[in-house]
Amino acid sequence: MTRHATVHRRTLETDIQLSLDLDNPAPQTLSTGHGFFDHMLDQLARHGRLGLSVEARGDLPTGPHHLIEDTGITLGQALTQALGDRRGIERYGSAFVPMDETLAHVVVDLSGRAHLAFEPERLNVFGDAADFTHYHLREFLRGLCNHGGVTLHVRLLAGREAHHVIEAIMKAFARALRDAVRVSSDVLPSTKGQL
Repeated sequence: MTRHATVHRRTLETDIQLSLDLDNPAPQTLSTGHGFFDHMLDQLARHGRLGLSVEARGDLPTGPHHLIEDTGITLGQALTQALGDRRGIERYGSAFVPMDETLAHVVVDLSGRAHLAFEPERLNVFGDAADFTHYHLREFLRGLCNHGGVTLHVRLLAGREAHHVIEAIMKAFARALRDAVRVSSDVLPSTKGQL
């Protein structure tokens, strides 16, 4: 069973070529034109033990929103393709990640149903990280959930500094996703007969 996918998504605002391999964390190319976003995608690949390559261009003069959201959409599409019928996967994953004063908790369910509960938006997180805020992270994860059939709960237990908050959440998501995609049987993890 090969669990990889390549997706090309082009709109009037973005052009994204993305490949995802769930079983081979080979060296990747991450180039979006936004340095901090590249850094976060690298965290996702490393801590998720994913083979991830992203070549993306977007209308960055208008801000990073379109680029970040559309990359999340494209990653969600690739995840759906790579998982196939999701037979044998663990399905669930959970991780706590600290980063200095910050503590993030992320829980993943690869249920085939999209839902994002993103608690940090209710809190007072200060500033941004190179024009990347927790709102951008929310839109990345929302796009991924909607197109990847992922239920995702993100909780911020401690933290105020934007860079630490964003990075801890991304690392926790990566580690939870790593556990959820792991193949541990040949059984579909649902009593419904499908995910």
